[in-house]
Amino acid sequence: MTVGIMQRDAATAEFFDGTARGELLIRRCADCGHHSAPRCETCPACGSAALDRVPAKGTGTVVSWTLVHGRPPRDGGPAPVTAVVIVELDEGPWLHSQVITAAPQEVRTGLRVAVAFERPEGGEAIPVFRPAPDTVPA
Repeated sequence: MTVGIMQRDAATAEFFDGTARGELLIRRCADCGHHSAPRCETCPACGSAALDRVPAKGTGTVVSWTLVHGRPPRDGGPAPVTAVVIVELDEGPWLHSQVITAAPQEVRTGLRVAVAFERPEGGEAIPVFRPAPDTVPA
Protein backbone atom coordinates (compact mmCIF):
# COMPACT_ATOMS: atom_id res chain seq x y z
CA MET A 1 0.00 0.00 0.00
CA THR A 2 1.32 3.42 -0.85
CA VAL A 3 0.21 6.74 0.46
CA GLY A 4 -2.41 8.56 -1.60
CA ILE A 5 -1.75 11.51 -3.82
CA MET A 6 -2.20 14.71 -1.86
CA GLN A 7 -3.34 17.91 -3.51
CA ARG A 8 -1.78 21.29 -2.84
CA ASP A 9 -4.08 24.19 -1.99
CA ALA A 10 -3.67 27.55 -0.26
CA ALA A 11 -3.87 25.94 3.20
CA THR A 12 -1.25 23.26 2.46
CA ALA A 13 1.18 25.08 0.13
CA GLU A 14 3.72 26.06 2.80
CA PHE A 15 3.65 22.56 4.32
CA PHE A 16 4.28 20.94 0.93
CA ASP A 17 7.02 23.47 0.12
CA GLY A 18 8.70 22.16 3.28
CA THR A 19 8.25 18.48 2.44
CA ALA A 20 9.69 19.15 -1.05
CA ARG A 21 12.82 20.45 0.74
CA GLY A 22 12.87 17.41 3.04
CA GLU A 23 11.50 19.33 6.05
CA LEU A 24 8.54 18.34 8.21
CA LEU A 25 6.96 21.65 9.21
CA ILE A 26 4.89 21.82 12.38
CA ARG A 27 3.28 24.80 14.13
CA ARG A 28 4.84 26.70 17.04
CA CYS A 29 2.93 29.26 19.03
CA ALA A 30 4.64 32.65 18.98
CA ASP A 31 2.97 33.51 22.31
CA CYS A 32 3.61 30.45 24.48
CA GLY A 33 6.05 28.29 22.45
CA HIS A 34 3.77 25.21 22.34
CA HIS A 35 4.27 22.94 19.30
CA SER A 36 1.22 21.58 17.48
CA ALA A 37 0.32 19.58 14.39
CA PRO A 38 0.82 21.04 10.90
CA ARG A 39 -2.91 21.74 10.36
CA CYS A 40 -3.59 23.58 13.63
CA GLU A 41 -4.92 27.10 13.20
CA THR A 42 -4.89 28.09 16.86
CA CYS A 43 -2.67 27.01 19.72
CA PRO A 44 -4.30 24.21 21.73
CA ALA A 45 -2.43 25.37 24.85
CA CYS A 46 -3.31 29.10 24.92
CA GLY A 47 -5.75 29.70 22.05
CA SER A 48 -3.50 32.13 20.19
CA ALA A 49 -3.70 32.33 16.41
CA ALA A 50 -0.06 33.49 16.22
CA LEU A 51 1.40 30.24 14.91
CA ASP A 52 4.66 29.99 13.01
CA ARG A 53 5.74 27.07 10.86
CA VAL A 54 8.99 25.56 12.08
CA PRO A 55 10.94 22.45 11.04
CA ALA A 56 10.49 19.47 13.35
CA LYS A 57 13.49 17.32 14.24
CA GLY A 58 11.68 14.56 12.35
CA THR A 59 12.01 11.96 15.07
CA GLY A 60 9.40 10.49 17.35
CA THR A 61 7.81 7.44 18.90
CA VAL A 62 4.98 5.20 17.71
CA VAL A 63 2.12 5.58 20.21
CA SER A 64 -0.45 3.49 18.33
CA TRP A 65 -0.52 1.37 15.19
CA THR A 66 -2.56 -1.02 13.13
CA LEU A 67 -1.89 -3.22 10.13
CA VAL A 68 -3.96 -2.60 7.02
CA HIS A 69 -4.25 -5.61 4.72
CA GLY A 70 -4.69 -4.74 1.06
CA ARG A 71 -6.20 -6.79 -1.70
CA PRO A 72 -4.05 -9.51 -3.23
CA PRO A 73 -2.61 -8.51 -6.60
CA ARG A 74 -4.14 -10.02 -9.73
CA ASP A 75 -1.00 -12.07 -10.33
CA GLY A 76 -1.79 -14.09 -7.19
CA GLY A 77 1.03 -12.69 -5.05
CA PRO A 78 0.65 -11.97 -1.36
CA ALA A 79 -1.63 -9.18 -0.22
CA PRO A 80 0.27 -6.04 0.80
CA VAL A 81 0.33 -5.12 4.48
CA THR A 82 0.84 -1.52 5.59
CA ALA A 83 1.70 -0.38 9.11
CA VAL A 84 -0.44 2.70 9.78
CA VAL A 85 0.77 4.59 12.83
CA ILE A 86 0.25 7.52 15.12
CA VAL A 87 3.65 9.05 15.86
CA GLU A 88 4.29 11.42 18.72
CA LEU A 89 6.98 13.76 17.46
CA ASP A 90 9.74 14.65 19.91
CA GLU A 91 8.30 18.18 19.96
CA GLY A 92 4.93 16.81 21.15
CA PRO A 93 2.41 16.81 18.25
CA TRP A 94 0.91 13.55 17.03
CA LEU A 95 0.81 12.69 13.32
CA HIS A 96 -1.00 9.93 11.43
CA SER A 97 1.28 8.26 8.89
CA GLN A 98 2.76 4.91 7.97
CA VAL A 99 6.00 3.09 8.69
CA ILE A 100 8.06 2.05 5.67
CA THR A 101 11.18 -0.12 5.33
CA ALA A 102 10.19 -2.30 8.26
CA ALA A 103 8.51 -5.68 8.31
CA PRO A 104 4.99 -5.24 9.74
CA GLN A 105 5.87 -7.49 12.70
CA GLU A 106 8.65 -5.03 13.67
CA VAL A 107 6.21 -2.16 14.24
CA ARG A 108 5.23 -1.77 17.88
CA THR A 109 4.23 0.84 20.41
CA GLY A 110 7.37 2.62 21.60
CA LEU A 111 9.28 2.14 18.33
CA ARG A 112 11.56 5.10 17.67
CA VAL A 113 11.10 6.43 14.14
CA ALA A 114 12.55 9.07 11.82
CA VAL A 115 10.73 10.92 9.06
CA ALA A 116 11.25 10.16 5.39
CA PHE A 117 9.34 11.44 2.37
CA GLU A 118 7.58 9.62 -0.45
CA ARG A 119 6.31 11.20 -3.63
CA PRO A 120 3.64 8.82 -4.93
CA GLU A 121 2.93 8.95 -8.65
CA GLY A 122 4.16 12.50 -9.11
CA GLY A 123 2.13 13.89 -6.21
CA GLU A 124 3.36 16.04 -3.35
CA ALA A 125 6.09 14.74 -1.02
CA ILE A 126 4.32 13.04 1.91
CA PRO A 127 5.91 12.41 5.32
CA VAL A 128 6.23 8.75 6.25
CA PHE A 129 8.38 7.16 8.93
CA ARG A 130 11.01 4.45 9.12
CA PRO A 131 12.57 2.84 12.17
CA ALA A 132 15.27 5.10 13.61
CA PRO A 133 18.74 3.64 12.90
CA ASP A 134 19.34 2.67 16.53
CA THR A 135 16.10 0.61 16.71
CA VAL A 136 16.52 -1.68 13.68
CA PRO A 137 16.97 -5.33 14.77
CA ALA A 138 20.42 -6.75 14.06
